[in-house]
Amino acid sequence: MSAKKITKYDLVEAVYQNTKCEKRVVQDVVESLLSQLKESLKEGDTIELRGFGTFEPRLRKGRVKARNPKTGEQLSVAPHYVAAFRSGQELKKALWSLPVEAGAESSSVT
Repeated sequence: MSAKKITKYDLVEAVYQNTKCEKRVVQDVVESLLSQLKESLKEGDTIELRGFGTFEPRLRKGRVKARNPKTGEQLSVAPHYVAAFRSGQELKKALWSLPVEAGAESSSVT
């Protein structure tokens, strides 16, 4: 599988092609959706999109001995929240059926 990076612009373009709504309206809806997702996560809410997946804030433990990989500098990291995603059953089934190319087992998909 040759992975392609999909951008926000690509999503807007695809929805525009599928709905034939004005592109500006589609862009505003996508921006509003992403903004609402971000605000809900900031408030500590879990967002469940049935068939797709669940977004939730997850607490990461802090570490006293961390290292900046770029500079090698030792530093400490305070406990903080990150956005976590769990895929839903329909998404899992859709991805399960993707063909696997030879040698792809050891490489990660980005």
